[in-house]
Amino acid sequence: MDIEKKLGEKTKEALLFLYNASIEKITFEKTNPDFEGDLTLVVFNFLKISKKKPEETAAEIGNFLLANTPEVAGFNVIKGFLNIVISDAYWLSYLKSISGQPFINAELRADAPTVMIEYSSPNTNKPLHLGHVRNNLLGYSVAEILKAAGNKVIKTNLVNDRGIHICKSMLAWQKWGNGETPESCGMKGDHLVGKYYVEFDKHYKKEIEALISQGKSKEDAEKQAPLMLVAQEMLFKWEANDEKVRSLWLMMNNWVYAGFEATYNMLGVDFDKIYFESKTYLLGKNIIDEGLAKGILKRRSDNSVYIDLTADGLDEKTLLRADGTSVYMTQDLGTAVQRAEEEHFEKMIYTVANEQDYHFKVLFLTLKKLGYDWSAGLYHLSYGMVELPEGKMKSREGTVVDADELMQEMIDTAAATSKELGKAEGLSKEDSEKLYRTIGLGALKYFMLKVDPKKKMLFNPAESIDFNGNTAPFIQFNYVRIQALLRKAAEIPGLESTAPLVFPVNLMSKEKGLIIRLYNFNSILKEAASEYSPALIANYVYDLAKEFSQYYHDVPILKEEQKDLILFRLHLSKTIGTAIKASMKLLGIEVPERM
Repeated sequence: MDIEKKLGEKTKEALLFLYNASIEKITFEKTNPDFEGDLTLVVFNFLKISKKKPEETAAEIGNFLLANTPEVAGFNVIKGFLNIVISDAYWLSYLKSISGQPFINAELRADAPTVMIEYSSPNTNKPLHLGHVRNNLLGYSVAEILKAAGNKVIKTNLVNDRGIHICKSMLAWQKWGNGETPESCGMKGDHLVGKYYVEFDKHYKKEIEALISQGKSKEDAEKQAPLMLVAQEMLFKWEANDEKVRSLWLMMNNWVYAGFEATYNMLGVDFDKIYFESKTYLLGKNIIDEGLAKGILKRRSDNSVYIDLTADGLDEKTLLRADGTSVYMTQDLGTAVQRAEEEHFEKMIYTVANEQDYHFKVLFLTLKKLGYDWSAGLYHLSYGMVELPEGKMKSREGTVVDADELMQEMIDTAAATSKELGKAEGLSKEDSEKLYRTIGLGALKYFMLKVDPKKKMLFNPAESIDFNGNTAPFIQFNYVRIQALLRKAAEIPGLESTAPLVFPVNLMSKEKGLIIRLYNFNSILKEAASEYSPALIANYVYDLAKEFSQYYHDVPILKEEQKDLILFRLHLSKTIGTAIKASMKLLGIEVPERM
C-alpha cells in the first residue's frame, strides 16, 4: 500500500477516535521544502468537527498518527499544516520492493481501455518541418506515456494526400521537372516534391503580379491566374479518376512516402495505423444524409448543407458545399465514425496545433448532436506553435525549417560539442557516430517536450545541447556516470553484483530524497497520462538526474570505507539509472551507455 493511502486511512481513524466524525476524502501535499517533513495534511477542513484551533487540531491528529502508524517517525505543526515525517524504514522497504524491477510494466490488463491517438498528419506536397517535429514528438510521447499508464494505445496518422496543394506540386513537376526523380537527382522524395511546390508558388506569384498590372484586383488575379486554373482542372480530373493524373499523383506521392518514412525513422516515431485522405474524404457524406433526414442538419437555398451551432456559442458550419463536394469537416466526421466502429475506443486524441481549436470544437459538438455517444471521449491535444529566434516559419516560400536538416544540424552540433569536451574519447568511429546521434536527437526531443504542450515555444538549437542545465545531454551524462560507476565497481574484488546487499538502518537526507524521487515516479506518470503532458516526465527526470549529480559529488560511493554502504549506494545508483532510462524512453529518447 502506498504511504498516502495508508496515512489517509489512519487519518480517518484519527478523526473518528478524536472527534467521532468521518470524512470521505483525505488528501496530502508534498511538504514545503522550508520545513521538515515528507507529506503535509491541511487541517482547516477539520475545524468544524474538532471545534478547536488549527494548531491544536493538527497536533492531536499528529500524535494519533505517531502512536498508531509505524511508518510515521515524527511531525511538526505550522499553523494549520501538519507536516509528517515518514520513517527511513518505510523508504528502505520501498526501495527493496522495487529492486531489480522495471519502472514500466509492459503487461496489459485484459480490460485495459483503448486509446487512439493521431499525430503527424502531413501534406504530401512538402517535407516535414519544425512544426511537424513538435507534433510527432508530442504525439508519440503521449502515446508511450498512456501505454505505460496501462492503456491499449493505437497510434495513427492521417496523411493529407489529395487536394489543390498536391496538384500544385504535380503541375510544377510536369512543367519544369524534365522527368527528374529522387534517383536521378539524389534528393529525398519529399524534398523533391516540396521543391516543385515552391516552384509553383514562384511562377504563380509572377502571374498574379502581371494580372494586377493589367488592372485586375488581387483577389481576381489569384483566381484567374493560368497556373491556378490548370491546377484546379487537374484536381477535377483527379476526382474524376483520370488515369494520367492519378498515375502522376501515385508516383509523386510514393516519392513522398519514402521520404517521410526516412524522417520518421530518424525521429524515432512510428504508427500502428495510417489513414489516407484520398480514401476518407468521401466518408462523411452518408453521415450528412442521415443528419439531414433527422433534421439535425439543414440545407441552404444554394444546396449547401450546414449545422447551426449558434445556440452553443459557435456559428453555422458548412458540412457540404453547394456543388456536393466535401470540406475538411465532411472527411473528419466520416473518419471519426470509421475509427470508432473499427476500434471501439474509449478515448480518441487529436494532436493538432492550437490554430485548429475552433475546428475541433465544431467537430466534437457536431458528432454529439448527431447522436454518437462515444464523442464524449474525443479530445483535442492542442499545442502551441514553435517559433525560432528569427520569428514564425513560412511554408510556400521555401524558408521553412526542414526537419531532416534540423536533425542533422543537431547531430553535427552534438559531435562538435562532444569532441570539444572529450565525451567520445576511446570510442570507435561507429560508436562515436552513434553517440553523437543519441545526444543530438535527445537534445532536440527533450527541448521540445520539456515545455508544457499548451504553451507556444521558442526553439533555440544552441541552448538544447548543453551538458549543464535542464537538457537531455545533462540527463544522459548522469545516466552514463552511473553505468561507469557500476562497471568500475564490478572490477573491484568483493563488490560483484552477487555480493550480499545489506540496507542501512538510517538514511542520509540526500539518499532519502532520492528514494522519494523514485517513489514519485508512478504518481508523475499517472498525472502525465491524465494531463497528456510529457513535460511532467521531462522535468521529473531532470530533477532526479540533478539530485543524483549532487549526491554523486557530495557523498563517497566507491571511496566509502564500509563495504555494506558501498553496496547500498551502488544499488541506489543503479535503481536511479533504471528510472532515468525508463523516463527518457517515455520521451522517445535513448540513453548511451558510455561517453
